[in-house]
Amino acid sequence: MMQNAIERLNEKISAILHNYHSLQGEVEMLRMELVTLKAEKEIKDQEILRLNEENSRKDLEIEEIVQKIESILG
Repeated sequence: MMQNAIERLNEKISAILHNYHSLQGEVEMLRMELVTLKAEKEIKDQEILRLNEENSRKDLEIEEIVQKIESILG
């Protein structure tokens, strides 16, 4: 009877350890995915900033063209 309880306890501990190691692997995969997603976000944020700056320059160019047209037309 005592041996049976010890065997069941061993099985449960083995199952817990297996589950723990499995979850550790999953956590590591999620951690790596998070690092990748943060890097991708940083690249996209930089691209958005660059595009916003480009839009601002284009707006200035358009404003200069409008001013030239207005000065020509009087």
